Amino acid sequence: MDKQRRKFLKIAGATALAGISAPVVVNLTGSPAVASAAKNQASAQAAAAGGHGDDTAPKGVKLGLLIDMRKLYGHPELLDKATQACNKAHNIPKIDNKKSEIKWIWKTPFANAFTDQSTSNASYTTRNNDFLVLCNHCAEPPCVRVCPTKATFVDKKTGIVAMDFHRCIGCRFCMMGCPYGARSFNWMDPLPFIEELNPDFPARMRGVVEKCNFCGERLALGKEPACVEAVKEAGAIIFGDLNDPNSEIRRILDKEHTIQRQAAYGTKPSVFYIV
Repeated sequence: MDKQRRKFLKIAGATALAGISAPVVVNLTGSPAVASAAKNQASAQAAAAGGHGDDTAPKGVKLGLLIDMRKLYGHPELLDKATQACNKAHNIPKIDNKKSEIKWIWKTPFANAFTDQSTSNASYTTRNNDFLVLCNHCAEPPCVRVCPTKATFVDKKTGIVAMDFHRCIGCRFCMMGCPYGARSFNWMDPLPFIEELNPDFPARMRGVVEKCNFCGERLALGKEPACVEAVKEAGAIIFGDLNDPNSEIRRILDKEHTIQRQAAYGTKPSVFYIV
């Protein structure tokens, strides 16, 4: 068994224990009876994982993601490939309306991604390349603190900022709390706008907020996040346990200078960039 496989099996064990697994996700689009049973199951699993709303930073596994932009500059097709893989894996609808669009991972100019960084006399590379952005799965997530129903919570086993769609009442406080614009609200039924339905992942419903989940359902199956797998040949996105001194992401962080989006806010993002 190669090291990469062992690494993801280890993470898979953590996500399964935490209740971030395929069965819980599938419950979201089941029949009312199934959904109800699933809700109880999800709640029980979440409770086993430490309860909703516990925003304590995990001391064990803390999953994070590193984007090495040096391997993406001049390759917008790789950014698109990562985005499309995520969209396909999670049944993200294609809605050509800025107010209604759903985004889990997307590309944006440096000035938009890093608003606290100076762009005065920025390099040609900085000015002419987009950057991949997504939920930062913060260790101190403001979205969790403002959610009145605890629908969004930090999973203590993985550090993933997860969503329980059954608890979401669509108040959108989490969207106001997130300084990264990483959450989307379903203003309409997304199903008609899904180009290719993935039967292994549910479509969400109108009136709930959604976001990147670090592919918790794939991790539970021993797979890598879809965006990581999509650009694997380029080695541009590294995913793993930030608290494991032997993980690839930890070794790179210890060696390379990285930046985080709006780190001054104190949210402690778990997504890092080499620029």
